[in-house]
Amino acid sequence: MTKFEIEEKIVEMIKTVYDPEIPVNIYDLGLIYKIDVAESGDTVIDMTLTAPNCPAVDFIVEDVRQKVESVEGVTSATINIVFEPEWDKEMMSDEAKLELGFL
Repeated sequence: MTKFEIEEKIVEMIKTVYDPEIPVNIYDLGLIYKIDVAESGDTVIDMTLTAPNCPAVDFIVEDVRQKVESVEGVTSATINIVFEPEWDKEMMSDEAKLELGFL
């Protein structure tokens, strides 16, 4: 599998991760900032949260890690929580905005 194909599979898996309080996946919410897959299969993901004090952070990060590590070609997943740039609703996909009533 190529690096691009692995990244596509990772995105598919991330789209199955939801914040328990929001009925939209974290990818369409715009919470994933970077997916970096090394030749070795080590994967680093930079993501943010809708709020710095999100009570579900541990659940969400572990869900992302487990699902990314289940992708063929990924040997490990490191999930970094970052707050730069600060998340806002403009980062959401149009589908997410529609689902949440912003369109």
